[in-house]
Amino acid sequence: MKKRPTILDVADKAGVSKSTVSLVLQNSPSVRQSTREDVNRAISDLGYVYNRSAAGLRGAASGLIGLIINDLRNPFFTEFAASAQMEFARKGYSTVIANTDEDPGNQAQVIGTMIEHGVSAFVISPAYGGGDNAFDRIEHAGIPTMQVLRQVDNRTGLFPFATHNYAAGGEMATHHLIDLGCRKIAFVGGLKDRPITNERMSGYRTVMTALGYSTTTFHGRPSRAFGREMALTIASEHPEIEASICFSDLVALGMLSGFAEAGVKVGEDFRLVGFDDIEESSLVYPRLSSIRCDTELFGQSAAQAMLTWIVDDIRPPDVKHYDVNLIERQSSVGPDHE
Repeated sequence: MKKRPTILDVADKAGVSKSTVSLVLQNSPSVRQSTREDVNRAISDLGYVYNRSAAGLRGAASGLIGLIINDLRNPFFTEFAASAQMEFARKGYSTVIANTDEDPGNQAQVIGTMIEHGVSAFVISPAYGGGDNAFDRIEHAGIPTMQVLRQVDNRTGLFPFATHNYAAGGEMATHHLIDLGCRKIAFVGGLKDRPITNERMSGYRTVMTALGYSTTTFHGRPSRAFGREMALTIASEHPEIEASICFSDLVALGMLSGFAEAGVKVGEDFRLVGFDDIEESSLVYPRLSSIRCDTELFGQSAAQAMLTWIVDDIRPPDVKHYDVNLIERQSSVGPDHE
């Protein structure tokens, strides 16, 4: 990551003094319009960002990390954010957390505000859409930035990406259900053609295709409401389907509710595996089998990798996948399972 431009760089490019640049940044009326235009042109060309924080809090000395999450309503992302924040705190760094609510416009706004207030680094689980403008601004500002759980900017050498091995998780879940005797297995949830959906579905498709079994997918918003709707639909319109792998535990928890409403016994009449292993998965009945993506460990590891970058100047690898594992519970192996 290149060094972020300074006020001295702006002054040099515009051919004026540092104090003149400061006056322009403060919107002082004492600066001539032509000079103001020269300074603003230099700011734009260099990608300089005015830091509203005190001068002593600028850059890496600020000890402030920007943690931007696409959906804090989802317990999976909340658990990750809490874990990362606590790890930063243990090392003496403060964290400012923002929820973009899957809105790239919100994401661009909070990124801009955090840059202006002098964050040392970003950890971002990004919203999809909106182009590369927000990440272009981060590049211009020269702020170390790691993408986590989702990747929207794949330019090599700029924004390293850390995630889980979702493909392996899909393979584990599919083999597990096949070993239990299931052949008609569906994949439920996830918006169609989203990279994260394709990643979580890829292992399922690979195994089913290799064994000569047909695949069935039901795409939709990864929510409890969608899961409940799909359980009712499967129970009434697709009785041949024996099991499903869900895009997320939220979808699977919704399906538990829908099947209960339809009188279908999960773990006996229908077998179900979720994805993420959020805390609630082990507390519902029947307890939910799930692909565990250890969010606590992942959050700690992402924070440690970022701190190593900004403190020791050791950049994380462009892409790193963390292992997942299958947790077998009653929703797939039956009510007598302990």
